[in-house]
Amino acid sequence: MLIPTFEYEEPKSVAEACGLLAEFGQEARPLAGGTDLMVNMKKGILSPKHVVSLARIETLKKVEVRGSTLKIGAGATVADLGMSQQIKDNAPALGSGARALGSPLIRNLATIGGNISSARPAADLPPSLLVYGARVVLSSTQGDRTVALKEFFQGPGQTLMRPDELLTEIEFEAAGPGAGAGYINLGIRKVQDINVINGASFIALDPKDGSIEKARIALGAVAPTPVRAHNAEKVLLGEKPSADLFARAGQAARDDCSPITDFRGGAAYRQDMVAVVVRRTLETALKQAQP
Repeated sequence: MLIPTFEYEEPKSVAEACGLLAEFGQEARPLAGGTDLMVNMKKGILSPKHVVSLARIETLKKVEVRGSTLKIGAGATVADLGMSQQIKDNAPALGSGARALGSPLIRNLATIGGNISSARPAADLPPSLLVYGARVVLSSTQGDRTVALKEFFQGPGQTLMRPDELLTEIEFEAAGPGAGAGYINLGIRKVQDINVINGASFIALDPKDGSIEKARIALGAVAPTPVRAHNAEKVLLGEKPSADLFARAGQAARDDCSPITDFRGGAAYRQDMVAVVVRRTLETALKQAQP
């Protein structure tokens, strides 16, 4: 199927891109890697009259640490994240999610901003970003606003981003000493597959007694949006890490999700795998958190 005809816009700055989105409104779509947009245009799901390319906006490609905050431009590719030393040192679970996404060709094109903005329930990057407490910066001609990622997703393919807004940056506090996080995805195939389930866990240990003082668990492909497993987090808080504790947290996480049955897997299987994913990602997080 041929791609519908459109006007191609190539701004050189965020301000110029926002101006075009404001001017054309619903008739425009931003183009980063194109791994979702081009497919949807070929299928006839989307037919924008204007495609606003972000390829020449260099500020959207940054990955840097400012103070204790990791800032990632929305145009950074998934391959960049998977290879970045900054990500490896400060957000290794995000690096794991990046390396697990798709194939090398897809990773070279896809961007972190696109992966988030597509709002797919099974996307690889949101669980890790959620456990790191990520925020997204949305830019428009009216200025910038910062939104917690947990509030950004509204449903499958739906976010609170307005048509005239552009996701320009993702930021979160770098994981310091005594903290760690892990990520796992499960699919029918190892590459180029939609996840049956994916998840990430983050813990921070109390330096005085080694108990868990912070805990965040996020799951994908088990609800209309990526979700936090709050019941499982409560099981962990204030407790000393152990295999039994992690197993109990995994069981509690089953109550925090509402998976569906589809051709990739049944709801009961997905719930069983939630317990496994949570336990294993907590084990990875603990290894990172311990000196």
